[in-house]
Amino acid sequence: MGELTTSDGVRLVYRDTGGDGSPLVMLHGWGQTQEMFRHQLAGLAPTRRVVTLDLRGHGVSEAPHHGYRIARLAADVAELVDHLELDRFDALGWSMGASVWWSFIDQYGTGRLRRFVVVDQPAAVAAVPWMTIEEQQASGAIFDVATLLTLGAALAGPDGERVRYDFVRGMFSGEPDPEILSFVAEQIKATPAHAAVPLLFDHCAQDWRDVLPRIDVPTLVLGCDGSHVHPRSQQFIARQIPDAQLYVFPSTVANSHFPFLENPKAFNSAVNAFLSQE
Repeated sequence: MGELTTSDGVRLVYRDTGGDGSPLVMLHGWGQTQEMFRHQLAGLAPTRRVVTLDLRGHGVSEAPHHGYRIARLAADVAELVDHLELDRFDALGWSMGASVWWSFIDQYGTGRLRRFVVVDQPAAVAAVPWMTIEEQQASGAIFDVATLLTLGAALAGPDGERVRYDFVRGMFSGEPDPEILSFVAEQIKATPAHAAVPLLFDHCAQDWRDVLPRIDVPTLVLGCDGSHVHPRSQQFIARQIPDAQLYVFPSTVANSHFPFLENPKAFNSAVNAFLSQE
């Protein structure tokens, strides 16, 4: 484990497997931690250098009372890759982690990226009134604005722990593996409400559709039939990113928003195959 203090004084904790292989920087989703990728450190690291990070307010990184915006998280990641002197690297973002990479690309460009993997994240989360129904469905919008506000209030309220559990449970279809559900539900407890609520609001308020056509590095988009994120949103993303590849895990392989936990072998195989392409 390593530590980095950001330009605004926040201590972040990361893991770096080291080695001479091509670096892969992996970012977790909202309310989760770098422990989500516990199977990827072993499954991907033999052929490459893997870097994971607890974003601010998550896991064992510091949870200050400032900076809970996607743009600030992207700046944190930029400072991390500078700190590690990664001039060229592969990037993987799952859920909100993909949004952080989209913000990184929007602000800093793609010059340092070799390959990019997007895992199960809508291009826009909030179904805002100025989007047509067709645009909302294509982009993968999950909440209308009223529902988002209600969720934020509930997460910040006295019953926030139960609300978080229910939120996580909704990311699984059918009956989840009890160990995986328990693990995910436990990890989300590390993010306090003062971090989780404003960050969720900012995350859901973003619309990344204008960034997608400007991604000019080889990209793999991964979806999952059993996820609460509809696969058509991943199909839309793959159409918008020039020459992007798409793979959707069938529900017989993984049945949730967490394919890397449910079926690490299948997930690692798909990522390895893509990153190994010339």
